[in-house]
Amino acid sequence: MNDACPLANCIRETVVDLMFFDAGGGHRASAAALKSVLEDEYPSWHVRMTNLRDVLEPIDFIRRIAGVRIEDVYNSLLLQRGLTLGTGPMLRATQMLIRRLHRKEVTLLAGFWENNPSDLVVSLIPNFNRAIFEGLRSANASLGKPSTPMVTILTDLADYPPHFWIERQPQYLVCGTDEAVRQARVMGYSSQNTFLTSGMVVRPEFYRPQNGDRQRERAALGLSPDLPTGLVSFGGYGSRRMITVAKRVAEAGLPTQLIFLCGHNRKLRERLLAMDLPYPAYVEGFTTDMPRLMHLADYFVGKPGPGSISEALVMDLPVVVERSHWTMVQERFNTEWILARGVGVVLHSFSEIATGILPMLDPEGLALFRERIAEVRTRAVFEIPRIMESLLRNPRALDSDITPSESNVVPGERAA
Repeated sequence: MNDACPLANCIRETVVDLMFFDAGGGHRASAAALKSVLEDEYPSWHVRMTNLRDVLEPIDFIRRIAGVRIEDVYNSLLLQRGLTLGTGPMLRATQMLIRRLHRKEVTLLAGFWENNPSDLVVSLIPNFNRAIFEGLRSANASLGKPSTPMVTILTDLADYPPHFWIERQPQYLVCGTDEAVRQARVMGYSSQNTFLTSGMVVRPEFYRPQNGDRQRERAALGLSPDLPTGLVSFGGYGSRRMITVAKRVAEAGLPTQLIFLCGHNRKLRERLLAMDLPYPAYVEGFTTDMPRLMHLADYFVGKPGPGSISEALVMDLPVVVERSHWTMVQERFNTEWILARGVGVVLHSFSEIATGILPMLDPEGLALFRERIAEVRTRAVFEIPRIMESLLRNPRALDSDITPSESNVVPGERAA
């Protein structure tokens, strides 16, 4: 178990569990970001990064049969190869499997907290929040201790009901948009149990001043010091769509240059490096230097993931994203949010990337995007620790009418 803390070593400490898993990478990144801030602001707390996959390993029959973890299939097949068509039915099939294993999940989670008691459990995971809640409740009953508060932090801009983020059960929710709060209200949550933050969790390093000389640093990467620069990134596993972006920008002859970040996708990096592009380009694999590279850019191109969008906006970069049948269902609302806020361009296909980049090359258009970005104040990583402290000091009364339900279906939505 990651950062497991035996009971004997946790006496007189406030123990906080940050529950995450590695499907996509954003859940771990959000948990790590919160852990960093919590340890700075509350050094007496013991903050555990708890990987749900480690707790549920004994019932992972897919790994026993096929020798691979389901997260690896998700990351390498869906994300890296861009095979995201049909994610809606795929998600519902996954949820059906999770419900079939529900009792075993609850038993394993209860055993974990019986051996590793916690004062506050924070879930940054979709799909498993009913099991987490019931496992925690079972452990509390077994230990004869008061109920441990459970908080779910939505790391998406909105829920994708049913059974994704918000379950009908007495717990707390942290939402980054008004839409997510509205969805919580429909599920029976009141303002007493729902907290609205100013957006998604973004790692603290993105807020630190970048004092480097942009022109000099661009030149050091083989780029033109003065040419408008786009940063192209599709998360930690890249995407074949980056090849499309590279080709279409070349064909359009746009006066721009691009920084391509391929993540762990070695083959994608090799393909981009082998391309004879008519514009300056810098190609990088996995990097921990994202804030500096974003500092060198003027706009962002990528998938509409909540983490990528939020990082770009913190770094003052308008975004160019795609919404199509290939867009993962839980990320489609993000494109509506981008348009409503006026902080970027949403394309039907990255084959039209030139159309999306053109407004970024107009100084007046770029300035207007940045004015709107300035209105989006994303500070959730610094707001959530205060919420957690308030719940530890003086837990709010939970709404008694939010009772666990087998259906947990949002009114107007069809069950999976």
